[in-house]
Amino acid sequence: MKIMVAVKRVVDYAVKIRVKPDKTGVVTQNVKMSMNPFCEIALEEALRIRESGLASEVVAVSIGPSQCVDTLRTGLAMGANRGIHVESTASLFPLSVAKIFRKLVEIEKPDLLILGKQAIDDDCNQTGQMVAGLLNWPQGTFASKVSVVHFIICIISKQCLHDLSMMCLSYMSS
Repeated sequence: MKIMVAVKRVVDYAVKIRVKPDKTGVVTQNVKMSMNPFCEIALEEALRIRESGLASEVVAVSIGPSQCVDTLRTGLAMGANRGIHVESTASLFPLSVAKIFRKLVEIEKPDLLILGKQAIDDDCNQTGQMVAGLLNWPQGTFASKVSVVHFIICIISKQCLHDLSMMCLSYMSS
């Protein structure tokens, strides 16, 4: 099984952000950037699946300016087999990112695509759902545990303190 994981470059979670004087966004010059924490969790889960012997390859993907290569290097240092950088200097919105991922899935043919819950910079939580819709793939969201057994991916979501839901998705191994 091949797993593709999105890794987004964002302002580091520990940095105190400052709003630009013209109020068009936040100051990013000379600010520490890092991998989105939820993307890091997604990558760690993909690596756990690979380490269990159920996946053969983990591919980290980052979309954005040339500095995203640093985020990919972090992913490779964590254990990803390969990194793909789609360079873009334009502002990216969830639908455009989802369309890029759809094209990458068509080219790379992963069995599983994992995205973090949301990015800490825009808090959109839309890209994963959009790419699943564009690909007509099943989706599991807000996973607190992922298990893969006999070509079935089980996603357990903890919605509140004692409420668990489980969804199982089948996949075809290539």
